[in-house]
Amino acid sequence: MVPELIAPALYETLFPAGISRYAVGGLLVGLGAVVIYLGTGIAAGASTFLESTLSYVSDQSRFQRYVGSRDWRVVFTLGIVGGAALYALTFQSGLVSSGLYEAGTTGELREVGGFTIWLTDVQPWRLFLGGILVGIGTRIGKGCTSGHGVCGVGSASKTSIVGVATFLAVAIGTAQVVMALGVSP
Repeated sequence: MVPELIAPALYETLFPAGISRYAVGGLLVGLGAVVIYLGTGIAAGASTFLESTLSYVSDQSRFQRYVGSRDWRVVFTLGIVGGAALYALTFQSGLVSSGLYEAGTTGELREVGGFTIWLTDVQPWRLFLGGILVGIGTRIGKGCTSGHGVCGVGSASKTSIVGVATFLAVAIGTAQVVMALGVSP
C-alpha cells in the first residue's frame, strides 16, 4: 500500500516534499552498516573514533583495545566527513541538481577560492559546542545514533531501543524549547 494513501493529511504534514530522499538516505546508511558488519563483524558506529585514533599515539589499555579495528574506524569517520563535504560541494552549491533534494534554508552560496559552495549561517561557536555536547552524549550513552539507531535497533537490542527512544525524546524536547525561545541559527 502506498504510504500517502493511508493518512493523506498526516503524510503531507510529516513529509511535505515526499519520502524519496529519506528512503534513499536510509538505504545508503543501511548498506554502509551491512558492508562494515560483513567486512569486520563489528556493528558500525562513529562514537569510538576518538578513542581508536588515540590508540595510534597512546599506550594506555583503554585505547589499545581498538588497535585491531582502528584503521577502518578512521576510514569510516573520514567517509562521514568527506561525504558531507562532497554533498556541500555538489548538491548544496547547485553544481548538481536532483528532484530528491531541495536546498537548505540555514545557509547561502558563497565564493570560496574560485568555487561556489554552500556555507551554513550557524555560528562556528554553536557548531563547536554542539560537537562537544554530542561527543559527551555518545560517551554517556555508550554509543551514537549510527551504532544504536541503525545497528542496535536493527538487531533488536533492548539497550539500543531504550537509547534511541531517549535520544529522540531529548532531541524533540530540546528542539521545542529552542524554538519556543526564538533561537535561530
